Amino acid sequence: MLEPKIQQQTIIPLEPAEVLAVLRSAKKRGAREWAMVLLAYRHGMRASEVCNLRLADIDLKNCNVIVERLKGSLRTTQAVTGHRGEPLLDEIKALRDWLRQRPNDGSDFVFNSQKGGRLDRSQFFRLFRSIAADAGLPPEKRHPHVLKHSLASHLIAANVNLALVKTQLGHKSINSTMRYIATNDRQASQATATALMSIF
Repeated sequence: MLEPKIQQQTIIPLEPAEVLAVLRSAKKRGAREWAMVLLAYRHGMRASEVCNLRLADIDLKNCNVIVERLKGSLRTTQAVTGHRGEPLLDEIKALRDWLRQRPNDGSDFVFNSQKGGRLDRSQFFRLFRSIAADAGLPPEKRHPHVLKHSLASHLIAANVNLALVKTQLGHKSINSTMRYIATNDRQASQATATALMSIF
């Protein structure tokens, strides 16, 4: 029972360059893989949440996605965005590319398996592990939960308000968000220096 907590505490977030390397590797695999990995990162989704997405949850006309969170987290409706600077972060293109190719197998899941029906979370885990290995990530970063952790870390590093990070991750409690925050002495010193410069 303690093992998941230990693993969660020792998750090392991806650097921005590593996120792009993973997305590049995913896109080479196919439109489905690119869209799955990108949504997992941009919305801080667990593997099961990605696999549980239904076609009715995606509204490209209004550019949003409904995320049914698990483990007591909130159900959220979030913006699906393009990206002017980095094409690999363009969710609208990724989803459109996949939905154009998606086999109509009678299921209503966004990400169906090659055999039809919902892609299982264990399949997503194996896919991500392989994609991450191809991207050159070390073994400790080859699991899909690293994407959620990375988003939280990147938002915090960009000084996004903690309440907004909480909402983006779908957390009910700010304490859940705090678990994803790892700071070091250098970051604290830089933040203090910047704050004091703005005050004085």
